[in-house]
Amino acid sequence: MSELLEKIRKRRTFAIISHPDAGKTTLTEKLLLYGGAIHLAGSVKARKSNRHAVSDWMEIEKQRGISVTSSVLQFDYDGYRVNILDTPGHQDFSEDTYRTLMAADSAVMLIDAAKGVEPQTKKLFWVCHRRHLPIFTFVNKLDRYGRNPFDLMDELEQVLGIRAYPIDWPIGIDGNYKGVYNRMENTIQLFEEDGSHGAKQLKSTTGSLDDPKIKEMLGEELYENLVNDIELLDMAGDEFDMERVNKGELTPMFFGSAMTNFGVQSFLEKFLELSPEPQPRALQNGEIIDPANEKFSAFVFKIQANMNPAHRDRISFIRICSGKFEKGMTVYHKQSGKPIKLAQPQQFMAQERTIVEEAYPGDIIGLFDPGIFGIGDSLSDNSLKLQFEDFPVFPPEIFARVQPKDSLKRKQFEKGIIQLSQEGAIQVFKQEGVGMESYIVGVVGVLQLEVLEYRLKNEYSAQLVMNQLPYSVARWVYAEDKKAVENLKGLDNGMLVYDKKGRPVILVNNEWALNWILDRNPGIEFLTVPADVDQI
Repeated sequence: MSELLEKIRKRRTFAIISHPDAGKTTLTEKLLLYGGAIHLAGSVKARKSNRHAVSDWMEIEKQRGISVTSSVLQFDYDGYRVNILDTPGHQDFSEDTYRTLMAADSAVMLIDAAKGVEPQTKKLFWVCHRRHLPIFTFVNKLDRYGRNPFDLMDELEQVLGIRAYPIDWPIGIDGNYKGVYNRMENTIQLFEEDGSHGAKQLKSTTGSLDDPKIKEMLGEELYENLVNDIELLDMAGDEFDMERVNKGELTPMFFGSAMTNFGVQSFLEKFLELSPEPQPRALQNGEIIDPANEKFSAFVFKIQANMNPAHRDRISFIRICSGKFEKGMTVYHKQSGKPIKLAQPQQFMAQERTIVEEAYPGDIIGLFDPGIFGIGDSLSDNSLKLQFEDFPVFPPEIFARVQPKDSLKRKQFEKGIIQLSQEGAIQVFKQEGVGMESYIVGVVGVLQLEVLEYRLKNEYSAQLVMNQLPYSVARWVYAEDKKAVENLKGLDNGMLVYDKKGRPVILVNNEWALNWILDRNPGIEFLTVPADVDQI
């Protein structure tokens, strides 16, 4: 087997998706703990102390206790190179999550044992489902009272339309769980109680179902309950079918507690065994590129400015799709049509960085970016010059006019606005005939405006004046005759602005106003995304 194929088989690249507060950042951190990447986990609950989850690196995340950007974390475990894409759970940042899913080969869906399937989980599940990503389910917070595991299985089928195959089954009742039974290996793992509150790896005892020592440790009632549950699962449950898992029709299900480390290691080991290696990627022309292709290719899926406040740097994250990456290599950048040397490549463990000498398909690396990359850009060997499929674009729903509070800080303000729009954190529009200092920003959720204000002040030393606009609908305006756009009638009910590529966009209060303008302008079309871009 070639070195490339061997490296591909040992790569796992996945995103963790969930509703806010399901424990996603905690689970990410505990996977790092078991992977040996960190030695003491900082409880996410203890936000008032100085220990914050390692994947929440932005100051505002530490203060608010939420993730607002996707973190990219790597570690090695049992011969595997694991790339975790920890995504924001808050719905105001779902755009960032959608883009991150473009770089994943599978997804871990985290569900709160007490709350079951929540609204944001549903949204993100459907994005994964449309992309045919294999989905692995981890039912979290078993250290507290939770719903019956059979009810949760039923909810996955009723609400999400996906069948579940529990790999692990919890032993115990109502937040008083002693361990998990592995159905595939017919083994029981009982956890010892410890006082570290999840800061250290949890010790456990492993044995078979008919082991007298295990029977004694469980007690008669718990043992009988477990035997009955297993019998019911074997009789009425689905058969395990890897083909259905890979199509996203069957989800392997695990139970545990990220906070106390209960069931985390058994989940990690089984997930690495069952989850897919790096998969082929779609090109714009409908063809695909195979990871085993010896020629290098990659795409940019995330841009983050100021990860290191001391250096005011900007990092573009790329997903390697084929071939081998080598530090200092020159590749073709499709969007500029120029060759680019990939200097200062880095891998991340939160804010800890290491320089990368080489990397392989599935790996995520950060490139120092002087401002040449955009989200969705394609990089490849000069002989390929390929273009990956377009990234989804979302029409914003909240708009505000922003300008610098101090006109002497105009340059810093403009730099911040432009960089944050390149990151995909905001969409920026300009109004014709209005001074350079004023921009219209569009976002999907109001929390994005708070983050914009915070980051401009703290990263660019520019305070802004923000006036929210009454519009909630944006549509790109398309017409064969460009003069029809310039002479648009009925704009007293809306506003015509231009996006960063100079394409006209109309902002209105509601769909009724949109139809009213449409009726008065024959030959005009309103599009939810630009004509040259795909959408979710």
